[in-house]
Amino acid sequence: MELSIGPRPAVKKSAKPLHYRFAKKQRHRLNAVIASSSLIDDRPVFGASEFDWTQPLTDEWESIRDEALAIYEHRDAIPPLREISPDHRRIMRDNSWRSFFLIGYGHRQEENIARAPRTAELVSRIPGLNSAFFSILAPGARIVPHRGVTKAFITAHLGIKVPRDRESCWLRVGNERLSWREGEWTVFDDTYEHEVHNDTDETRIVLLCQVARPLKAPGSWVAAATLGYVRRSHFVQDAKNNLADWESVFARAERGEI
Repeated sequence: MELSIGPRPAVKKSAKPLHYRFAKKQRHRLNAVIASSSLIDDRPVFGASEFDWTQPLTDEWESIRDEALAIYEHRDAIPPLREISPDHRRIMRDNSWRSFFLIGYGHRQEENIARAPRTAELVSRIPGLNSAFFSILAPGARIVPHRGVTKAFITAHLGIKVPRDRESCWLRVGNERLSWREGEWTVFDDTYEHEVHNDTDETRIVLLCQVARPLKAPGSWVAAATLGYVRRSHFVQDAKNNLADWESVFARAERGEI
Protein backbone atom coordinates (compact mmCIF):
# COMPACT_ATOMS: atom_id res chain seq x y z
CA MET A 1 0.00 0.00 0.00
CA GLU A 2 1.34 3.41 -0.92
CA LEU A 3 1.88 6.18 1.57
CA SER A 4 -0.34 9.21 1.27
CA ILE A 5 2.17 11.87 0.37
CA GLY A 6 -0.21 14.50 -0.92
CA PRO A 7 -0.11 16.02 -4.39
CA ARG A 8 2.83 14.87 -6.48
CA PRO A 9 5.20 17.51 -7.84
CA ALA A 10 4.07 18.81 -11.19
CA VAL A 11 5.97 17.24 -14.06
CA LYS A 12 7.88 19.87 -16.01
CA LYS A 13 8.09 19.15 -19.71
CA SER A 14 9.32 21.42 -22.48
CA ALA A 15 8.23 21.30 -26.11
CA LYS A 16 10.71 19.49 -28.33
CA PRO A 17 12.52 22.04 -30.52
CA LEU A 18 13.13 21.60 -34.24
CA HIS A 19 16.85 20.87 -33.81
CA TYR A 20 16.00 18.08 -31.33
CA ARG A 21 13.70 16.41 -33.84
CA PHE A 22 16.36 16.76 -36.55
CA ALA A 23 19.03 15.16 -34.33
CA LYS A 24 16.70 12.29 -33.48
CA LYS A 25 16.18 11.56 -37.18
CA GLN A 26 19.96 11.46 -37.71
CA ARG A 27 20.68 9.09 -34.82
CA HIS A 28 21.00 5.99 -37.02
CA ARG A 29 23.75 7.63 -39.08
CA LEU A 30 25.52 8.84 -35.96
CA ASN A 31 25.27 5.40 -34.36
CA ALA A 32 26.79 3.82 -37.46
CA VAL A 33 29.85 6.07 -37.09
CA ILE A 34 30.12 5.23 -33.39
CA ALA A 35 29.77 1.48 -34.03
CA SER A 36 32.49 1.55 -36.68
CA SER A 37 34.84 3.26 -34.19
CA SER A 38 34.04 1.04 -31.22
CA LEU A 39 36.90 -0.66 -29.36
CA ILE A 40 34.47 -3.37 -28.26
CA ASP A 41 32.22 -5.48 -30.45
CA ASP A 42 28.90 -4.13 -31.65
CA ARG A 43 26.70 -6.78 -30.07
CA PRO A 44 23.70 -6.80 -27.71
CA VAL A 45 25.23 -8.33 -24.57
CA PHE A 46 28.71 -8.21 -23.02
CA GLY A 47 30.50 -10.09 -20.27
CA ALA A 48 31.22 -8.14 -17.10
CA SER A 49 34.85 -9.29 -17.19
CA GLU A 50 35.36 -7.27 -20.39
CA PHE A 51 35.34 -4.09 -18.27
CA ASP A 52 37.87 -3.55 -15.49
CA TRP A 53 35.58 -1.23 -13.55
CA THR A 54 32.99 -3.92 -12.78
CA GLN A 55 35.01 -5.95 -10.25
CA PRO A 56 35.52 -3.27 -7.56
CA LEU A 57 31.74 -2.78 -7.31
CA THR A 58 31.12 -6.53 -7.35
CA ASP A 59 33.52 -6.86 -4.42
CA GLU A 60 31.46 -4.38 -2.39
CA TRP A 61 27.99 -5.18 -3.67
CA GLU A 62 26.69 -5.93 -0.17
CA SER A 63 27.57 -2.40 0.96
CA ILE A 64 25.71 -1.09 -2.08
CA ARG A 65 22.77 -3.37 -1.27
CA ASP A 66 22.56 -2.11 2.31
CA GLU A 67 22.37 1.52 1.16
CA ALA A 68 19.78 0.67 -1.49
CA LEU A 69 17.55 -1.21 0.95
CA ALA A 70 17.70 1.67 3.45
CA ILE A 71 16.51 4.01 0.70
CA TYR A 72 13.86 1.49 -0.36
CA GLU A 73 12.24 1.77 3.09
CA HIS A 74 10.77 5.04 1.76
CA ARG A 75 9.82 3.46 -1.56
CA ASP A 76 6.68 5.53 -2.13
CA ALA A 77 8.73 8.74 -1.95
CA ILE A 78 11.09 7.50 -4.68
CA PRO A 79 9.95 9.08 -7.94
CA PRO A 80 8.55 6.98 -10.79
CA LEU A 81 10.86 7.39 -13.78
CA ARG A 82 7.94 8.49 -15.96
CA GLU A 83 7.45 11.49 -13.64
CA ILE A 84 11.12 12.45 -13.72
CA SER A 85 11.42 12.01 -17.47
CA PRO A 86 8.12 12.40 -19.32
CA ASP A 87 9.71 10.88 -22.45
CA HIS A 88 9.65 7.53 -20.62
CA ARG A 89 5.85 7.54 -20.53
CA ARG A 90 5.79 5.84 -23.91
CA ILE A 91 7.49 2.73 -22.46
CA MET A 92 6.06 2.72 -18.92
CA ARG A 93 2.38 3.52 -18.53
CA ASP A 94 2.18 3.36 -14.71
CA ASN A 95 4.35 4.11 -11.67
CA SER A 96 5.81 0.62 -11.21
CA TRP A 97 9.33 1.68 -12.31
CA ARG A 98 10.97 3.99 -9.77
CA SER A 99 14.47 5.46 -9.92
CA PHE A 100 16.67 6.92 -7.19
CA PHE A 101 19.32 9.00 -8.97
CA LEU A 102 22.83 9.58 -7.67
CA ILE A 103 24.18 10.93 -10.97
CA GLY A 104 22.17 11.73 -14.08
CA TYR A 105 23.94 12.71 -17.31
CA GLY A 106 26.89 13.95 -15.28
CA HIS A 107 24.74 15.98 -12.86
CA ARG A 108 25.26 14.93 -9.24
CA GLN A 109 22.25 14.73 -6.91
CA GLU A 110 24.07 15.72 -3.74
CA GLU A 111 21.20 15.03 -1.32
CA ASN A 112 20.79 11.51 -2.71
CA ILE A 113 24.56 10.94 -2.73
CA ALA A 114 24.59 11.72 1.00
CA ARG A 115 22.08 8.88 1.47
CA ALA A 116 24.27 6.37 -0.40
CA PRO A 117 27.83 7.64 0.12
CA ARG A 118 29.65 4.36 -0.40
CA THR A 119 27.77 3.59 -3.59
CA ALA A 120 28.43 7.11 -4.87
CA GLU A 121 32.13 6.80 -4.10
CA LEU A 122 32.38 3.48 -5.93
CA VAL A 123 30.51 4.58 -9.06
CA SER A 124 32.54 7.80 -9.21
CA ARG A 125 35.58 5.64 -10.01
CA ILE A 126 34.00 4.24 -13.18
CA PRO A 127 35.73 5.78 -16.24
CA GLY A 128 33.25 7.60 -18.44
CA LEU A 129 30.31 7.28 -16.04
CA ASN A 130 27.30 9.18 -17.34
CA SER A 131 24.49 8.12 -14.98
CA ALA A 132 24.05 5.94 -11.90
CA PHE A 133 20.81 5.20 -10.07
CA PHE A 134 18.91 2.51 -8.20
CA SER A 135 16.32 1.13 -10.62
CA ILE A 136 13.34 -0.35 -8.77
CA LEU A 137 10.79 -2.50 -10.57
CA ALA A 138 7.60 -3.40 -8.72
CA PRO A 139 5.94 -6.83 -8.83
CA GLY A 140 4.10 -7.35 -12.09
CA ALA A 141 5.82 -4.43 -13.82
CA ARG A 142 6.51 -4.53 -17.54
CA ILE A 143 8.61 -2.16 -19.62
CA VAL A 144 7.55 -2.41 -23.25
CA PRO A 145 10.02 -3.08 -26.11
CA HIS A 146 12.07 0.01 -26.96
CA ARG A 147 15.54 1.18 -28.04
CA GLY A 148 18.03 3.61 -26.54
CA VAL A 149 19.05 6.67 -28.53
CA THR A 150 22.83 6.43 -28.83
CA LYS A 151 25.63 3.86 -28.96
CA ALA A 152 27.85 6.35 -27.16
CA PHE A 153 27.00 4.46 -23.95
CA ILE A 154 26.62 0.94 -22.68
CA THR A 155 24.23 0.04 -19.87
CA ALA A 156 25.18 -2.08 -16.87
CA HIS A 157 22.95 -3.49 -14.11
CA LEU A 158 24.39 -4.72 -10.81
CA GLY A 159 21.86 -7.07 -9.19
CA ILE A 160 20.88 -5.78 -5.74
CA LYS A 161 17.54 -7.44 -4.91
CA VAL A 162 16.40 -10.18 -7.28
CA PRO A 163 13.16 -12.17 -6.91
CA ARG A 164 13.58 -15.78 -5.83
CA ASP A 165 11.88 -16.89 -9.05
CA ARG A 166 14.57 -15.11 -11.06
CA GLU A 167 13.62 -16.76 -14.36
CA SER A 168 10.26 -14.97 -14.18
CA CYS A 169 12.00 -11.60 -13.81
CA TRP A 170 13.86 -11.02 -17.02
CA LEU A 171 15.41 -8.67 -19.55
CA ARG A 172 15.35 -9.37 -23.27
CA VAL A 173 18.01 -7.64 -25.39
CA GLY A 174 17.74 -8.46 -29.08
CA ASN A 175 17.22 -12.21 -29.18
CA GLU A 176 18.85 -12.86 -25.79
CA ARG A 177 16.79 -13.31 -22.65
CA LEU A 178 18.66 -12.60 -19.40
CA SER A 179 17.88 -12.82 -15.70
CA TRP A 180 19.69 -10.92 -12.96
CA ARG A 181 21.71 -12.41 -10.10
CA GLU A 182 22.45 -10.59 -6.86
CA GLY A 183 26.00 -9.26 -6.79
CA GLU A 184 26.55 -9.84 -10.52
CA TRP A 185 26.54 -7.53 -13.54
CA THR A 186 24.39 -7.63 -16.65
CA VAL A 187 25.94 -5.45 -19.38
CA PHE A 188 24.27 -4.60 -22.69
CA ASP A 189 23.84 -2.15 -25.56
CA ASP A 190 20.44 -0.53 -25.15
CA THR A 191 20.20 0.57 -28.78
CA TYR A 192 19.16 -3.02 -29.48
CA GLU A 193 15.47 -3.55 -28.86
CA HIS A 194 14.93 -4.56 -25.24
CA GLU A 195 12.12 -5.06 -22.77
CA VAL A 196 11.71 -6.03 -19.10
CA HIS A 197 9.14 -8.21 -17.32
CA ASN A 198 8.84 -8.76 -13.59
CA ASP A 199 6.28 -11.56 -13.54
CA THR A 200 6.77 -12.22 -9.82
CA ASP A 201 5.30 -10.95 -6.56
CA GLU A 202 8.65 -9.49 -5.44
CA THR A 203 10.45 -6.23 -6.17
CA ARG A 204 13.57 -6.16 -8.34
CA ILE A 205 16.32 -3.61 -7.57
CA VAL A 206 19.49 -3.05 -9.60
CA LEU A 207 22.17 -0.38 -9.63
CA LEU A 208 21.97 0.95 -13.18
CA CYS A 209 25.09 2.57 -14.60
CA GLN A 210 25.34 4.20 -18.01
CA VAL A 211 28.98 4.24 -19.10
CA ALA A 212 30.80 5.66 -22.12
CA ARG A 213 31.58 3.08 -24.80
CA PRO A 214 35.34 2.73 -25.47
CA LEU A 215 35.91 4.49 -28.80
CA LYS A 216 38.53 5.75 -31.21
CA ALA A 217 38.13 8.66 -33.63
CA PRO A 218 35.95 9.66 -35.38
CA GLY A 219 33.35 7.89 -33.23
CA SER A 220 34.78 9.45 -30.08
CA TRP A 221 34.20 12.92 -31.58
CA VAL A 222 30.61 12.07 -32.47
CA ALA A 223 29.97 10.61 -29.02
CA ALA A 224 31.40 13.67 -27.27
CA ALA A 225 29.24 16.00 -29.37
CA THR A 226 26.18 13.85 -28.72
CA LEU A 227 26.77 13.84 -24.97
CA GLY A 228 27.31 17.60 -24.90
CA TYR A 229 24.08 18.14 -26.79
CA VAL A 230 22.05 15.76 -24.61
CA ARG A 231 23.30 17.31 -21.37
CA ARG A 232 22.00 20.70 -22.55
CA SER A 233 18.75 19.31 -23.96
CA HIS A 234 15.23 19.71 -22.64
CA PHE A 235 15.29 15.98 -21.79
CA VAL A 236 17.98 16.42 -19.12
CA GLN A 237 16.96 19.89 -17.96
CA ASP A 238 13.35 18.78 -17.38
CA ALA A 239 14.58 15.76 -15.43
CA LYS A 240 16.85 17.92 -13.22
CA ASN A 241 13.94 20.19 -12.35
CA ASN A 242 11.62 17.28 -11.61
CA LEU A 243 14.22 15.58 -9.40
CA ALA A 244 14.62 18.76 -7.37
CA ASP A 245 10.89 18.74 -6.66
CA TRP A 246 10.91 15.08 -5.61
CA GLU A 247 13.83 15.69 -3.23
CA SER A 248 11.47 17.50 -0.85
CA VAL A 249 9.08 14.54 -0.89
CA PHE A 250 11.83 12.08 0.06
CA ALA A 251 13.14 14.38 2.80
CA ARG A 252 9.65 14.56 4.32
CA ALA A 253 9.42 10.76 4.23
CA GLU A 254 12.75 10.47 6.08
CA ARG A 255 11.45 12.82 8.78
CA GLY A 256 8.33 10.70 9.19
CA GLU A 257 6.05 13.47 8.00
CA ILE A 258 4.39 11.29 5.34
